[in-house]
Parts: sequence; structure tokens; C-alpha cells
Amino acid sequence: MAPCAGCFLLAVLFSANCKVITFLDPMCTEKEASRTYNCENLGLKEIPDTLPNTTEFLEFGFNFLPTVQNTTFSRLINLIFLDLTRCHINWVHEDTFQNHHQLNTIVLTGNPLIFMAETSLNGPMSLKHLFLTQTGISNLEFIPVHNLGNLESLHLGSNHISSINLPENFPTQNLKVMDFQNNAIHYISSKDINALEQVTNLNFNGNDIKGIEPGAFNSKIFQSLKFGGTLDLSVILKGLQNSTIQSLWLGTFEDTDDQDLTSAMLEGLCEMSVESINLQKHHFSGFSPSTFQCFTGLRELDLTATHLRELPSGLEGMSSLRKLILSANSFEQLCQISAASFPSLTDLYIKGNTRKLDLGTRCLEKLENLRKLDLSHSDIEAPDCCNLQLQNLSQLQHLNLSYNEPLGLQDQAFKECPRLELLDLAFTHLHVSAPQSPFQNLHLLQVLNLSNCLLDTSNEHLLAGLLDLRHLNLHGNNFQDGSLSKTNLLQPVGSLETLILSSCDLLSIDQQAFHNLGKMSHLDLSHNRLTGDCIDALSHLKGTYLNLAANNIHIIPPRLLLILSQQSTINLGHNPLDCTCSNIHFITWYQENLQKLEGSGETMCASPPFLRGVKLSDVKLSCGITRVGIFFLMVFVFLLIILLIFSGKSILRWKYQHI
Repeated sequence: MAPCAGCFLLAVLFSANCKVITFLDPMCTEKEASRTYNCENLGLKEIPDTLPNTTEFLEFGFNFLPTVQNTTFSRLINLIFLDLTRCHINWVHEDTFQNHHQLNTIVLTGNPLIFMAETSLNGPMSLKHLFLTQTGISNLEFIPVHNLGNLESLHLGSNHISSINLPENFPTQNLKVMDFQNNAIHYISSKDINALEQVTNLNFNGNDIKGIEPGAFNSKIFQSLKFGGTLDLSVILKGLQNSTIQSLWLGTFEDTDDQDLTSAMLEGLCEMSVESINLQKHHFSGFSPSTFQCFTGLRELDLTATHLRELPSGLEGMSSLRKLILSANSFEQLCQISAASFPSLTDLYIKGNTRKLDLGTRCLEKLENLRKLDLSHSDIEAPDCCNLQLQNLSQLQHLNLSYNEPLGLQDQAFKECPRLELLDLAFTHLHVSAPQSPFQNLHLLQVLNLSNCLLDTSNEHLLAGLLDLRHLNLHGNNFQDGSLSKTNLLQPVGSLETLILSSCDLLSIDQQAFHNLGKMSHLDLSHNRLTGDCIDALSHLKGTYLNLAANNIHIIPPRLLLILSQQSTINLGHNPLDCTCSNIHFITWYQENLQKLEGSGETMCASPPFLRGVKLSDVKLSCGITRVGIFFLMVFVFLLIILLIFSGKSILRWKYQHI
């Protein structure tokens, strides 16, 4: 379209030629997944007519449906997933889902159910997941048993259930998951457990079990058992004798008092087979090597927030342990974890240590098989990091040192860990003293997080040696003069696929700044101060996810629209976009390419003032000279000609009178 030629003449011409049309969004929003709709929290009392018959996944929570009957969802016969969380449902009538043969999951969480008809769940050929959490159920007889033969998971948490005794005709042949957390169950009998013969995942968190009938779990096999919040763990461990459990959760919670554990209370572990155990937030009384006497068969041990200051040395029989979590404890030095007692460790987590953690020297050298090490959020400070501290960790692949105190990185600072694939240093102030790269020997590194590290981004050699780097996060690091120049620290990392440069206070990007990054598929430049001209630097990229949200983009020139067209997804939200005829080419392109635009709800006009806050997708401009415009223009030209004629005559008359 041509520019709005009449707008410079008269205000009335602007109003005549630059019309605005807005469109209302539908009440329910379509999500990215096909045939998935979200109608949550809209105050709806029925299914809106605008919802397509082909809907398969429907999120309808936080509306108002006091009764649900066979006409409520009769039109949506293709439903696979239905979420009715907190819809004030009291009654579920007969044959409510009789025509919904594909329905797989029903979520009724948070509804004060008074009545469910015996045939209310009839219809679905393969109903597998039923959520009745926080519905006021006090007796399992309340649940209609018809058509539950294919049920795989039943969620009954946060109710008033005191017994898990199922009705005799309750179908359990395919039931794998039962969630009873936060009920009033205090005793478990052999009959209860025998009725759940096929169940492999049981959750009793928050019930404070006080008794288990001897032999109730004898010869039973479980993938996951949870008894969190139980005051006396010895009751649980004795009750689980002769069982086989892959994951046993015995921790407690923030809103309960820490429990003191003694070695005697843990003796029951010796009479069962457990692969993984969680004891978070307990307090060990008299912590000694004897405490671990029944842990010898474990592969994973979680001691998060157990008030530990050290682990006893000389522990024996822990050669099976592969994963050890010691997060949120109070170690002063890394050597206090007695790493030599766990020679087979592959994963070690000491995250969020409550005291300033000294890495010491060679504290982990016996962990030759270590693959993952998380030391984040532990106030670690080391002026010379990290070869002495990480000595002999040649198999380490993931290292997290984020959210710590300043670290000094020397030349080849991670020489002891040549197999690193992921290195996270986010929010840790890095002092790079050597002119060469501290990462230059990390040829296998694929992910590097350097966000908010106060880096010297003018060091062009900082990333040298990272031949296989795929993901680089530089969020929050500033560049000199707010400019990313042609020669920059990104030159050595030609394999990059994801680059994050958000919140870097960037004002401009040189056209050649990314010229060697031809493999990039994700580029985040959000929360900077860039203008539309920065798009010039992306001309060689195709099929890229491009995030330009929250910048200073007013107008995007027509010559740059081809570059945007060749990208896969673009986010331009929260920019001060111009919605006048000066930007008509971009606005037209935007509305024709909505399928590749992300954050359209936040992509709004900033000018002119009367369009501020209007979604760009809803704006229509007419930027030609209309008939009204032509009329006013002709009137203006006619008056101008008459004015010139009279002016000419007056000048001639004045000259003749003064000869």
C-alpha cells in the first residue's frame, strides 16, 4: 500500500483514511497442541457454542457447573482429556459420559461431590486416569465401580478417608497407581494390601501411619512407596519386612517438626530390599557408622536438609551407592562428606549448603566414576578454581557451580574434567585472569551457562576451544557501549544452536556479528534496547526461533520482512510498536503470518495514543487516498489556486499603481 498521503494535510483526512477495526478474542483459547482448548476461570455455566465439536483436550476448571449430566458434554464426543477442577460440582448424573468412548482422563479435583451415579462413568472404552482429589470423600464405597476395568491410576488425596479397604467388586486388574496422600489413614491391614495386588505405586504421604499388620507387605514388589510425614518410621520399616521396593519416600515436610532418627529406628531396612530411599528433613540422633549398617544395598540416598555437619569416616559396605543427595545441610568443607566411603558414586548433589562451603583440595579424588556434581547455591568462593578442587574427576560430565561467590578462573581451569558436557556458572561472578580461555580444553562441552557472571565480554578468546558447544547462555552480561561488534567472543563457537543474549543492555548488533553461527536454531535477544534495524544481522539464518520481546522496536522497514519470513517462530511482544501508516508493510505482514508469531497477546500498539494497548493482530489500517480524501484534496488545491490567482492580481495591481 502507498503511504497515507492525506494525513499531512488535515486532521480530518487522517481520521478519514486511517480507520481502525478491532476483533474480540473467543472466550476459550486454543493451545499450541491441536484440538486442545483452555476455558478455565471464565465464569462459564455451560459449554460455549464456539468450542469446536472436534475438541479432544479440554481444560474447563474454575467455572460453575453444580450438576453434570449426559447433555453437558454431549456435543464433544471426541474428548480424550477433561479437566473440571473446582467447578462447584455436587452431582454427577447417570450416563454423563455415555457417548465419550475415547475419554481417557477425568479430573474432578476440588469439587464438593455429594453424589455420583453408579453409571456416571459409563461410556469411555478406556478410562485410565481418575482424579477425585479434595472432593470430600470419606468412604471408598462412594466411587462408582462400573466401567473402571481399565483404570490405571486413581487419585484420592486430601479427602477424609480413614480406610483403604476397597469394595469387593472394585476392579483393580489394571490399577498401577493409588494416591491416598493427606487423608486420615492410620492403620494398614494385610487385607487392604492384598486387594491392591497389581498396584506398584502407593502414596500415603501426610497420613501419619501408626500401625501396619505384620506381613502385610510380605513378598510384595513396588516401584514407589511414600510414607512422608510419619512420626515413627520404625513402624513403617517393620511393616515393610520382606518387601521389594524400588523407591521408598520417608521424608517429612516444611510444615511438620523435624523428626529425630536413631540407628535402632532404621534397623527395619535390613529386612527388606530397597534401591532408593529419601529421608529429607529428619534429624539424625547420634549419627555414626552404625546408622548406615542397613543402607549397604542402596543405589540412591537422599539426605536433604537433615542437619548434617559431616558424615562419619570409615563407612563400609556402601559400594552400591550411585546417587547421594546432601543438599541443604551445614558442611563447612567438602572433605567432611567422606567421599572415599562412596567409591561408586556417579551423582553427587550438595546444593544450597547453609554454611559457606570450602571446596578444599582433592576432597573428591576417590570418586573416579562421578558423572554429575551439583555445588550450586552454597556460597563457594575460590580465587583459584578449579583443578585442585576437582582433581581426578576425569569422567565428570555435568558440573553446576551456579549462584556462588566470586570464582577465579585460570588458564584451562577445568583441565581435570575434560569430558564435561554441561557447565553451569550462572550468577557466579567470574574473574578470568588469564588472556586465554579457561574452557579451552573442554572440547566435548555442549551446554555453557554464563548468565549474570559479570563477564568481560570484550575478551574475544573467552570461549576459545569450545568446538562442540550447542547451547550458550549469556543473559545479563553487558557489552561495551551496548554494541555487539563484528569481531566478538562468539567467533570460536560456530556449532552453536541456541544463543541467549537477553537482558544484555544491547543497543545495536553489527550486520556481521553472527556471520559464523549458521547452525543457530534458537536466538533470544529479548529485554534489550534494540531497534528494528538489528534484524539485518539475521539475514543468513533460516528456520530460527527468534525472541525480540521487550526491546525498543517501533518500525520494521519493509526490506527486513524477508528475513523475518524465513524464521520459524518470532516473538515481538512488549515492544513500543508504531501502528500508523508508516509501519503498514510490517503490520500487514504480521497479520498474514500469525501462525509463526509467539506472544501475540502481548504484541500491542504503542502509538498513536488512541491505539495504545490494542493488539497488533486486531488492527486494520486503510492507508490509501480514499474518495473522501480525494475530495478534500481537490477542494484544498482549488482553494489554493484561487488564492494564488487573487494574490497575483493584487501584486500586479499594486505594481501598476506605483509606476
